[in-house]
Amino acid sequence: MSGINGIYHLNGQPIDHKQLWRMVNILSHRGPDGSDVWYSGSVGLGHQMLWTTPESLLEKLPVVNQTNNLAITADIRLDNREQLICALRLSNYPSKQIPDSQLVLAAYEKWGEQCVEHLLGDFAFAIWDQRQQTLFCARDHFGIKPFYYYSSPRIFVFASEMKAIFCLPDVPRQINEVRIGDYLTSMFHETDITSYQHILRLPPAHTMTVSAKGVKLQSYWSVDPHKELHLSSDQEYAEAFREIFSQAVQCRLRSAFPIGSQLSGGLDSSSITCMARKLLAENGGQRLHTFSAIFDQLAECDERQYIRAVIAQGGLEPHYVNGDQLSPLQNLEQMFWHQDEAFYAPNWSMGWALYGAIKQQGVRVVFDGFDGDNVVSDGYGYLSELAKAGRWLSLTTEIRELAKTFDVDSKSWLWSYVKHYGIKPTIAKYPVLKRLQQSWKSLTHSKRDQNPQSPSRPAWSAILNPEFVERIGLEKRRQAWQQIQSHFGQDERERHYRNIATQGLTSFAAETLDKTTAAFGIEQRYPFWDRRLVEFCLSLPAEQKLSMGWNRVVMRRAMANILPKEVQWRRGKADFSPNLVHGLLSFEQERLDNLMAHDVKILAEYVDIIAFKEIYQRFVLSKTTGKDAIAIWLVISLSLWLQYTARDRPGELATSSSC
Repeated sequence: MSGINGIYHLNGQPIDHKQLWRMVNILSHRGPDGSDVWYSGSVGLGHQMLWTTPESLLEKLPVVNQTNNLAITADIRLDNREQLICALRLSNYPSKQIPDSQLVLAAYEKWGEQCVEHLLGDFAFAIWDQRQQTLFCARDHFGIKPFYYYSSPRIFVFASEMKAIFCLPDVPRQINEVRIGDYLTSMFHETDITSYQHILRLPPAHTMTVSAKGVKLQSYWSVDPHKELHLSSDQEYAEAFREIFSQAVQCRLRSAFPIGSQLSGGLDSSSITCMARKLLAENGGQRLHTFSAIFDQLAECDERQYIRAVIAQGGLEPHYVNGDQLSPLQNLEQMFWHQDEAFYAPNWSMGWALYGAIKQQGVRVVFDGFDGDNVVSDGYGYLSELAKAGRWLSLTTEIRELAKTFDVDSKSWLWSYVKHYGIKPTIAKYPVLKRLQQSWKSLTHSKRDQNPQSPSRPAWSAILNPEFVERIGLEKRRQAWQQIQSHFGQDERERHYRNIATQGLTSFAAETLDKTTAAFGIEQRYPFWDRRLVEFCLSLPAEQKLSMGWNRVVMRRAMANILPKEVQWRRGKADFSPNLVHGLLSFEQERLDNLMAHDVKILAEYVDIIAFKEIYQRFVLSKTTGKDAIAIWLVISLSLWLQYTARDRPGELATSSSC
């Protein structure tokens, strides 16, 4: 986690080095280990350095090549260094004396813009090519490293955070209402837009070439949904998973500083922690620090039973934060400054406290099990495959076992598949039955239309201003998003592919996490989002993801004798929504009452204030649901962010380095 930025005057105007330094300085929190700029003619690059790997201790950026016709700035960690060193014929040099940025620069010299096809890891970088008069930019496969930019016919500006781009006076700060609508309805499927109309994100797995001719975006990789892996036994699949998962953790252990792991007690974080501990022990390395949130007042959120089982195996130094003693609104202005926009993270204060504890221990590299369930896949698309094949007995068994995990009625769940795959196809075969069905639908719809109690608008827009919904075309956006989200009827591979490849939530969440960890000088690493592991998991047969009600079964089998059995075979995971309700009511009710009385008026353009106040009244009377609590968080945090952005110089609230 470092900070990068740059300016390219497309009209040939020389670089103002003071502007370039202002951009660098406002990113000072991203790099306590040095800063520098490089500029030549109409192009300038900047960098803030955070040392994490042994090679980075020798790194100084921006850097130019020996012939002075290429310059690079980069926020990068490569995971296939040895292969690159061999392919680039750099084996004569000591590996630890070759920083990752030098490898990328050498790769660009050898392969040009195709260099990204040879890279594994997390990265965002920009290379100025003097010969071609182009600025070549790239972002990693899943958008772990952030890359924001502004483009006009006169200028192109990029940075790790939007605040650096706003250091240039010509960059407009116009709120993007479309993004506000997406935020209020929890839609994050687009990978390029931000909360500002003219600031964009370079999408994951994309490159961008900027020249006087314009900006050209190109995708360099996408996961193959058709590749299938066929092995001879469950044991072989488990061994293959364990090997590639081990590689994903091993390559991320490269650190010049103490290493930590966030340990929630769930399957994902526990698997990473136990694998990292095993690998460190085998290499005679350091003990692994773990960081966990515990809950003394909310038993339903507390995972200590599973955390202790992992800790009991030894080799770990545990640290704890009391999650139910934190207000969801504390330090919110600091978070707004770091995020540059409203953020979808209702329990962010828990993460903020954990990162504070991580920094206190001198840990710079920390593992996180973020979104492992989507990478490995819970396998629920297998249910559709069984129904389509008419394997009703197997389907019944799977649903009965799954119902134990979710504590739901298995009969109604099974009925939804019988109706969709059994009854509907039968009706479609017989015209008489089809006409009867259509008549029944017409009758029931007519009665519903005549019912004065029927809702006038769908639940998703219940708290939104109808004029706002119409103005930005939010209903059409919602329909497109639902098409992506809808999984019923899909085979497992298609469902798995959609979860990995067609949603913007992964990169959006990674950006939020990146800017939060940047506040503490920490680089967070995600072994599940290793390209090799993602490709492997998608290629698995459906029955390796779901079997006898056990989701992610290949992973559970693979972690035998590594995970404690009570974690390996646990069914569910904690729901932290009660902590949000507890935090708002215990620490912030007076503030919320004042906000409701006065400050939410700023949202009247976007929100139906009357409908929202009804939800709030239910909330304070403890007649609320987790969904209501999320709605309250979204509206209140958006209101506070809009107030925050309306101030003249927001950067001064959180840092002495301002524009």
